Amino acid sequence: MTVRVRIAPSPTGNLHIGTARTAVFNWLFARHQGGQFILRIEDTDLERSKPEYTQNILDGLTWLGLTWDEGPIFQTKRLDLYRQKVQDLLDKGLAYRCYTSAEELEAMREAQKAKGLAPRYDNRHRNLTPEQQAAFEAEGRKPVIRFKIDDDREIVWNDMVRGKVAWKGSDLGGDMVISRTADGDGGQDAHPTIGIPLYNFAVVVDDMDMSITHVIRGEDHIANTAKQILLYEAFGVSVPEFAHTPLILNKEGRKLSKRDGVTSIWDFKDMGYTAEAMVNYMTLLGWSPPDSTQEIFTLEEAAKQFSFDRVNKAGAKFDWDKLNWINGQYLHKMPVEKLTDELIPYWQAAGYQFDLVGDRSWLQQIAALIGPSLTRLPEAVAMSRVFFAGTVDFTEEAQAHFQQEGATAALEAILTALDSIESLTEATAGEIIKQVTKQLNVKKGLVMRSLRAGLSGEVHGPDLIQSWLILHQKALDRPRLQQALERLSELS
Repeated sequence: MTVRVRIAPSPTGNLHIGTARTAVFNWLFARHQGGQFILRIEDTDLERSKPEYTQNILDGLTWLGLTWDEGPIFQTKRLDLYRQKVQDLLDKGLAYRCYTSAEELEAMREAQKAKGLAPRYDNRHRNLTPEQQAAFEAEGRKPVIRFKIDDDREIVWNDMVRGKVAWKGSDLGGDMVISRTADGDGGQDAHPTIGIPLYNFAVVVDDMDMSITHVIRGEDHIANTAKQILLYEAFGVSVPEFAHTPLILNKEGRKLSKRDGVTSIWDFKDMGYTAEAMVNYMTLLGWSPPDSTQEIFTLEEAAKQFSFDRVNKAGAKFDWDKLNWINGQYLHKMPVEKLTDELIPYWQAAGYQFDLVGDRSWLQQIAALIGPSLTRLPEAVAMSRVFFAGTVDFTEEAQAHFQQEGATAALEAILTALDSIESLTEATAGEIIKQVTKQLNVKKGLVMRSLRAGLSGEVHGPDLIQSWLILHQKALDRPRLQQALERLSELS
């Protein structure tokens, strides 16, 4: 048997991290089993589905590296198939036309609520006579199609995450609507009274038609699974295996939602998280590798180890600190060429001026310098501002340093030494610091802090020599040191 799994997002919003994590688990399982990963777009909600959301989903999965083997397959292109399958159930007597009005359904729910009962359809139109149906038709009522559910039936399956799961038919809310009314939905001539299918029905037809062997999705679908198993049986086909993964929770232990702020994959991208870090982190949201100490791995590395016996039943709490740490690990190890490509859009958005071609080597030096300190890509804007600015502002700490005896002399001596060299290199820069320290008979730390404060306006920062060399290439070091001396004269 070839393992076939699918991710089936609805294009009613941007790609959510919960959907993306489900896609990751499906992808990992398919690759581990040497199977196939299918992409299906469940777009039968015509009012809320939008092309821009579909594109967002496709772009998001592509960005994450979750390549699919088949698809995208759109449900709206398959309405004839769904209607035929609905008709098959009608012909078998396993489904029926229900003419209950919205007002009658609301009255039914209110009566149940008054008695403290859970809302459910009371199956009142399950056994209508032809005469009763004709009377409803004469009133102008348009039927939905309902699937018969036996209240006495127990639905049991062995879940790959949760073990044995059992549901009673009586807990499924009565006979299930599988197709809307045909009003204005473009019903086909072959089935003029059968409308667009509802989720639980279309999913089953699709999974049958696409030979899906394993359905991997969030635990919030467990009740749907019980209903869908009944539909598989009604069609006389084998039931796929199911795995219901833990939900992603916020720090309070509730399901992660828009109220928590960032939930869209593109929100994370805009915040400066890399695709590699995101899929790495999402893999750990509910799954742990056999080696519990391993936390950094590619999708391909995770796929070799992935199995559902290591997926937790409990909800997975979203941990920003962990995501930041993982993202930092990827940024620190990222090749400087790629890191530069990632940083350029942020530098451009900040208004920094540079020549993409002519300054490429210079930009790569900046990326190499600040890369080991990055947690998220946007942090590069503040970290590298000193290299793009014409002048700098001195922090209080820098100004306090300039008050120390010897700071002025150190800057003056460095400027004089700069005039005596042909080119500034790592070796000559180190020699200047050594020479000034000896000349002034001061500690090396005073000279280096004075140099850093003069060049950047701060007393802390990335490697001093490399920073100096980068500034020197744009002839920014002398003006900075002269500006610092002017500032010192103002303070004195």
